[in-house]
Amino acid sequence: MSVTQEIHTQVTPEELAHTFDEAPADVDLKVYAFEDWVTLGIFWLMTGCVFLQFFTRYVLNNSYAWTEEIAVNCLIGVVFLGSVMCVRMSRHIQVDVLYHYLPARVTRVMATIVDLVRIGFFAYGSWLMWRYMEIVADEEMVTVALPRNIVFYTVLAAFVLMFLRSIQVFVANMRRGYSVLERPEAFQNAED
Repeated sequence: MSVTQEIHTQVTPEELAHTFDEAPADVDLKVYAFEDWVTLGIFWLMTGCVFLQFFTRYVLNNSYAWTEEIAVNCLIGVVFLGSVMCVRMSRHIQVDVLYHYLPARVTRVMATIVDLVRIGFFAYGSWLMWRYMEIVADEEMVTVALPRNIVFYTVLAAFVLMFLRSIQVFVANMRRGYSVLERPEAFQNAED
């Protein structure tokens, strides 16, 4: 194992100031879908609740009890709706070591099976969530007089969206002829 020494070149204040003269990079908001914006909104609602909880507890010394429950329910929404983005962009954790050592025909079959299992998993998760909602339909939140169905419907919507997005990814993989498991390098700069 060799250690390479970093070389730092001196930069004058004028050179440093001119680095800010460059035009900012173009921002492409087309890579974000509807569920990403909803997730961002729920995230900021959660952030506001956490800040309010912190402020009332440590500054006013009189904590609002409802902020914790709302923040936890928002976190549930962020996690499940954020998972939709991970499915759409093929960013969930995956093990692809076998794909480097097996022939291309075998890995193509394996990747197709993974896509089909993922579609089945999200379909089953959607169905289970629907059944769960029938059981706990009339529950209310503990500290706020709101129905817990708000959270349950968010999770159900996330599972349905993950199911639909996994079908979309499957179709794209079939048209392309490979998936992220087979050629991860092809997906490195797709969303960066």
